[in-house]
Amino acid sequence: MFKSVKRTITALALVAVTAAAGTASAEVLINGAGATFPYPLYSKWFSEYAKLDTSVKFNYQSIGSGGGIKQITAQTVDFGASDKFLSDEELKAAPGKLIHIPTVMGAVVVTYNVPGVAKGLKLNSEEVANIYLGKITMWNDAKIAGDNPGVQLPAKPIVVVHRSDGSGTTSIFTDYLSAVSQEWSQKVGKGASVKWPVGLGGKGNEGVAGQIKTTPYSVGYVELAYAFENKLPYAWLKNKSGVFVEPSIHSTSAAAAGAAKNMPADYRISLVNQAGKDAYPVVGFTWLLVYEHQKDAVKGKKLVEFLNWSLHKGQKMASPMLYAPLPENVQKMVEKTIKSIK
Repeated sequence: MFKSVKRTITALALVAVTAAAGTASAEVLINGAGATFPYPLYSKWFSEYAKLDTSVKFNYQSIGSGGGIKQITAQTVDFGASDKFLSDEELKAAPGKLIHIPTVMGAVVVTYNVPGVAKGLKLNSEEVANIYLGKITMWNDAKIAGDNPGVQLPAKPIVVVHRSDGSGTTSIFTDYLSAVSQEWSQKVGKGASVKWPVGLGGKGNEGVAGQIKTTPYSVGYVELAYAFENKLPYAWLKNKSGVFVEPSIHSTSAAAAGAAKNMPADYRISLVNQAGKDAYPVVGFTWLLVYEHQKDAVKGKKLVEFLNWSLHKGQKMASPMLYAPLPENVQKMVEKTIKSIK
């Protein structure tokens, strides 16, 4: 499992070029832009699909969910990608009916670089919120120490890292902080971009992971695959049921189990802070954003064919890449939604 993650992420640039290059006979170019959160998996999908259909090639810009929303709204790409679902206002601003297509689910992990502290630091929700509010400033704070008996926490200031760009990963993380901290909800709130009380910015999941890796005593948030690839430890977080849970495919799927039963027709739903002892609390869907009515019939047909492939064959590639596949009932819903694209 883990070798496939490493192979893909370390060769992202190569994979992206491969996916875009296609073959000399390729006729249809499909452009997309947006989320960095699912980029390792999407790169794999585009590369594999180009081998099956040599008449199509994909060019995907991993620029963050904010950029993806802007570009699909401006119709400068054929599809956008976002880990944040669009608000009613954002949907109204689009020149046509935009559809959310959930592709997979992923976990946002709290990763850190604390010399001498191995993987498995335990943090409760209040501690995470207070670190990002600037109220917990030292690694050996009594509240953190209380959840980590026997761990030698250093008397060093915490260096907070966050995203600097419009980010679906930030949307999921701040949605979680807003759900667990009334102070965070009132002072900062949630969204793809927020006014951070403290911290340094990094661009993309790659940028935050790079900052953590090179900055001792730092803490940040990234999608699970990026933490794994960069050999960064991540915290076990206390969930709504009061259990410290490790981020994994199992705990990501557990977070979606209840919510998936009440899935709205437009798929705009939050998966953070779900009930269940096995549920990891910082989980989200990631979506492709496509227009129901395609301006280019040829591109539209090719895009629909790819979406159907990703919903079936593509789902099998998710778990080895540390993403959770869609629940079965959601897959059946998405199948019908894809048929509505003309």
